[in-house]
Amino acid sequence: MNRENAWLHYSEEQEKDLERIASSYRQFLDNGKTERECVDRIVKEAKKVGYRPLSYYRENNKILKPGDRVYEICMNKSIALFQIGKKPIEEGMRILGAHIDSPRLDLKQNPLYENTDLAYLDTHYYGGIKKYQWVALPLALHGVVAKKDGSLVTIVIGEDEDDPVVYITDLLIHLASKQLEKKANIVVEGEALDVLIGSRPDTNEEEKEKVKANIIKLLKEKYDIEEDDFISAEIEVVPAGKARDCGLDRSMIVGYGQDDRVCAYTSFLAMAEVGELDQTACCLLVDKEEIGSVGATGMQSRFFENTVAELLDAMGQYSEFKLRRVLKNSSMLSSDVSAAYDPQYADVFEKKNSAYFGKGIVINKYTGSRGKSGSNDANAEYVAKLREIFDRYEIAFQTAELGRVDAGGGGTIAYMSALYGMDVIDSGVAVLSMHAPWEVTSKADIYEAKKAYHAFLQG
Repeated sequence: MNRENAWLHYSEEQEKDLERIASSYRQFLDNGKTERECVDRIVKEAKKVGYRPLSYYRENNKILKPGDRVYEICMNKSIALFQIGKKPIEEGMRILGAHIDSPRLDLKQNPLYENTDLAYLDTHYYGGIKKYQWVALPLALHGVVAKKDGSLVTIVIGEDEDDPVVYITDLLIHLASKQLEKKANIVVEGEALDVLIGSRPDTNEEEKEKVKANIIKLLKEKYDIEEDDFISAEIEVVPAGKARDCGLDRSMIVGYGQDDRVCAYTSFLAMAEVGELDQTACCLLVDKEEIGSVGATGMQSRFFENTVAELLDAMGQYSEFKLRRVLKNSSMLSSDVSAAYDPQYADVFEKKNSAYFGKGIVINKYTGSRGKSGSNDANAEYVAKLREIFDRYEIAFQTAELGRVDAGGGGTIAYMSALYGMDVIDSGVAVLSMHAPWEVTSKADIYEAKKAYHAFLQG
């Protein structure tokens, strides 16, 4: 393990490749601000390199063979991609796992209301956020509205230059003396995170709430939706604007949702660019990690297990026993971001065991909090195997914990995958301002992560 800054060792050709990946990653962030958008983007890119839906083999009575590439989607929010290897699948798969949900605000089922000639959308925050960070920012609306006739309306408002944005107001400093005496976790409360969306009244004299009525009219004209359609909508409030290069040296990227789309994208890119494989590879991108991996699209669901069963069936090899053996013999990089050492807040970090910008992909033997509660603690033998792979392929990597022992902590999808008996370890990219509306990553770490995932799949 070399703890030197990776930038010191790049050739001109490597820097060009690094910038190529950084550019495509920024585009992914811009076009994937929700789980659905991430899945749509990945499917489009996957098809370009030969991936087909797993259902294609079922419906056409075709048998999967080495080299075939397939994918399966769960409710348009999670996706599993596979490339069949030469070795018997019973020997296990090499799995890259990440999540594609990010902290945000969700609209409630009955969100639209008017107050003193101002129209608002009521929200419920999703995941761990500092609520005060979400006020006084240009925001966008992304999502879908499912109508009773079965049609699905896609909504994206606030991203094009000519689009309006929406906004959450903050209290002016001149009147904020009492507000500023509050603790940070309540200086802005959850029920105050209502999104301002209009102030122009409808000219119809019969309407009592004229501003709200005008918003409903606009939604009807542009999207053909009614107010009641919000009941069956999934609309997310996210920061408006594109990911950007950060720093005068353009060494970093700032953008929304890098936890954990930075690991998701580099994992997919490794799958898309890898050649023939001895061992079957899988890229598993799931939803709901930020709220405990619950629900049908989270890692706690049977989506992954069921998909592997379908994969075996498409190979003409399904049995319950073989399914269990495949899962048990697999190995996984549970790829999630790590907290980058921030000298502005040095007191919560332990320098010897922190992740640093520019020093490569981060390996977290365990996460959890305080006494390793809620963690997957990878065994030493598996860590040694990864060290050998990364050194052999000249990958810059580092090891870290998530802050000081008693400072806090966090969890990933690793412990759920480990329940199958497979080898699992946390790995990923270091992030500054994690869970903020705008997060920062190092281009060098993104590049090394992609290289590491590629190397892992090759073995």
